[in-house]
Amino acid sequence: MATNPSGSGDRLLQNKALRRTSSGRVVSDNESDRQLSLTTGSNKFMSFKNQPTDLDQQCWLYESRGTYGIGNAYNDKDEPETGTKLAAILDKPWKPLTRKTQVPPSVLSPYRFLVAIRLVVQVLFLSWRLQNPNFDAMWLWGISISCEIWFAISWLLDQLPKLNPINRATDLVALKDKFERKSPENPTGRSDLPGVDVFISTADPDKEPPLVTANTILSILAVEWPIEKVSIYISDDGGAILTFEAMAEAVEFGHLWVPFCRKHNIEPRNPESYFTQKTDPTKNKKRADFVKDHRWMKREYDEFKVRINGLPDVIRKRGERYNHREEMKEKKSERSGGSEESFHLPKATWMADGTHWPGTWFTPTVDHKKGDHAGIIQLMSKVPETDPVMGEDNEGKLDFTDVDIRLPMFVYVSREKRPGYDHQKKAGAMNALVRASAILSNGPFILNLDCDHYIYNSMAIREGMCFMLDRGGDRVCYIQFPQRFEGIDPSDRYANHNTVFFDGNMRALDGLQGPVYVGTGCMFRRYALYGFSPPRAIEYSGIVGQKRKPAATLSPGRSLQAVRAQDHDDDHDHDTSPPTEEHPDLNLPKKFGNSNMFVDSIAVAEYQGRPLADHVSVKNGRPAGALLAPRPPLDALTVAEAITVISCWYEENTEWGERIGWIYGSVTEDVVTGYRMHNRGWRSIYCITKRDAFRGTAPINLTDRLHQVLRWATGSVEIFFSKNNAFLASSRLKFLQRIAYINVGMYPFTSIFLVAYLFLPALCMFTGQFIVPNIDATFLTYLLIMTITLALISLLEVKWSGIALEEWWRNEQFWAIGGSSAHLGAVIQGLLKVIAGIEISFTLTSKSAAEDDEDIYADLYVVKWSSLFVMPLTICITNIVALIMGTARTLFSVIPQWNKLFGGAFFSFWVLAHMYPFMKGLMGRRGKMTTIIYVWAGVLSITISLLWITISPPDEIRKM
Repeated sequence: MATNPSGSGDRLLQNKALRRTSSGRVVSDNESDRQLSLTTGSNKFMSFKNQPTDLDQQCWLYESRGTYGIGNAYNDKDEPETGTKLAAILDKPWKPLTRKTQVPPSVLSPYRFLVAIRLVVQVLFLSWRLQNPNFDAMWLWGISISCEIWFAISWLLDQLPKLNPINRATDLVALKDKFERKSPENPTGRSDLPGVDVFISTADPDKEPPLVTANTILSILAVEWPIEKVSIYISDDGGAILTFEAMAEAVEFGHLWVPFCRKHNIEPRNPESYFTQKTDPTKNKKRADFVKDHRWMKREYDEFKVRINGLPDVIRKRGERYNHREEMKEKKSERSGGSEESFHLPKATWMADGTHWPGTWFTPTVDHKKGDHAGIIQLMSKVPETDPVMGEDNEGKLDFTDVDIRLPMFVYVSREKRPGYDHQKKAGAMNALVRASAILSNGPFILNLDCDHYIYNSMAIREGMCFMLDRGGDRVCYIQFPQRFEGIDPSDRYANHNTVFFDGNMRALDGLQGPVYVGTGCMFRRYALYGFSPPRAIEYSGIVGQKRKPAATLSPGRSLQAVRAQDHDDDHDHDTSPPTEEHPDLNLPKKFGNSNMFVDSIAVAEYQGRPLADHVSVKNGRPAGALLAPRPPLDALTVAEAITVISCWYEENTEWGERIGWIYGSVTEDVVTGYRMHNRGWRSIYCITKRDAFRGTAPINLTDRLHQVLRWATGSVEIFFSKNNAFLASSRLKFLQRIAYINVGMYPFTSIFLVAYLFLPALCMFTGQFIVPNIDATFLTYLLIMTITLALISLLEVKWSGIALEEWWRNEQFWAIGGSSAHLGAVIQGLLKVIAGIEISFTLTSKSAAEDDEDIYADLYVVKWSSLFVMPLTICITNIVALIMGTARTLFSVIPQWNKLFGGAFFSFWVLAHMYPFMKGLMGRRGKMTTIIYVWAGVLSITISLLWITISPPDEIRKM
């Protein structure tokens, strides 16, 4: 099969002695012949070259001039050497960092077809229902048809954004090759990756245990990212010394834990999760000293936990000792001065170095209580060295030879709080971190985590960064990771995993303009958080956004010039202003505050966050090697400026919270913040990793779960009645993305119709009537078709999302439970706030303690009575009473109407099946219910029975 490379190529070059290459270089006949034979004589070679595979085989064939396989297509032993280097011929092809894969058409096409079929059948069914009212029970018919029309609209709003689900994958090897390999631009092989600032928020060590927060910090300290380019910030909004000293203990323990993780490639890198996992820790471990190191580290961690648990007593005793000393000094000075007046010293809280704690004291006093304390910034671990610092053998304890023992920079931040200021809760704390981190480290990307969400996959940041640094990544505002939870009961009674949302809805939104921001596990582009528009955007017009055109946007450089010009003269009309101002969100941010150092950092963060300009298709890129310079050391002036930007007055007369940073005005500031970015034309990415990126905890108690849902739903109602309603969105928001955000604001209102519909079966049983005149073949046919199509749609949705049928059913059950309780409460709260300006809250009124402290699921059985229980409990009791009364009426009736009984009974059982987890939760452990449940059940049963007897008395009483 050997071919002569001087064949067809020579015939093509007979008339020319020299040829000019595409780069302008003149080559000879022999060299040109060889190059042309490579390009025209072997299509197989070109296809092989473009494959992103290992080039070792090609390298061997070329350098050894082998005589078999593909090497024969271009190697001739008799041909003289031309001096051509392998790199000039076998250039490594440009490789993207990510790839997008569509859901298989065999799943997606039937899914879309069934959605269309169900929509048509739904319209026909509603038309038939409107044309065939039940004149014997018009009120039943009116309630039912109103609910069904709303359910059809709600189903459509939920279903339309799920028509284009996609999957994504990353290439971590390509990321390493691009940014961490030796090259002419990077001769030392130092990392050219951008910096990442990790934000952790906490507020109260009593509600958020310091040990949990410390484990989260330890998992971040050991993350797989260039150590000198990771900075960790914890926001302690309570200014508690307990949190501060727990973080100091975590850093001290981290000097052992982090090198241990790097040495043995430990996963997960949260010590509590690692040491409590049930798998074999020696699996895939090959180093001989692993067992010794594991045993030693386990003991060190147990001692660390004891120290954390003992911190409250240590701090209290220290305070008593120092306060006693100060009192003695004061009394001594009074006696020496001859003064008879007694001076009362406040009971201060003391730090370990013998100074007053500037934050909140155990005994609150002026300037040292919640809502009134100074701003604090403390470097818990210093800025790491630029070059690796290798450890050594610690006298037989832990051998860290050839292991990098550096820790990332870790900063404790507690913003200043004073009476009279609205500190805006978590959103305000996050904005303070944004400003402080911009001064201290200015990482172009920000990872936001809750204090109980730790890094479960040490490569998570690398996975997300692939999307930010890939071609087109400069248009991505944030990467949202799915939330995964630990400590959930095996049956997931209250749908805490929420996989239908995280694996279904969010994956589908990724096929549009991107997933919504859900508050944690999210990596932001800092430049997007500052309120700027993307470098390129699309405007959509038409009824369904079918017309597309490029939006008139400013480049990042011109945007920053315009901001600086506005900062110098706000009243002057500048030519650099954006060409369109059809929507307020499209205007440039103007007021960042009076810190010039912060304003100067914006351009640096924008430039460092750009993708690598290593391909002609990469727009708005940066050259390779631009981020190799070491980080400058921190000085006193820089830290002082960071203290200034976290002061309580800094945000006055600025746009922080209005269009810059986290947005204020809603309890769900996360959704609003993401919506504002999408509204400017940014897109977001959903990153599902093979190994969960992050894991956290979720409430498994019924009351806690309902109050969590209540907060989310209340935020959605606030969004609906605010300027953040998607009906008012700009033309840069895709049509289906707009539908998704409209559904976010409207879904709590479904609870009004859901509650009415859940009472309908009972009303039918009480009255002996039904929602249709007769249960005939037409009604049953429509019902059967809609049920089958809905079941098939659900099965296909389970197929492309990867969730289990049990998870889908749990989600349906909790939709009915939450919709009839928390969602309804949120609507009541929202309407009262909008109409009357009244703010109410649902609080716990009684609680029973868990009996078994050893059971990790003990909290599942704890019954905490809440006013949110009233409506679902009423629904359950009403349907049970109605089943009994309806069955008795039919059995003792002269002319039994069995069809209406079966129709009402079927739907009553449908309601009770959905409410089963709620009823099981009220029973507590082993059927032990609290007294208040019996009281409410009895009162409701008697009230419902007497009410119905009064409304519809028996015939004998009616004749009297």
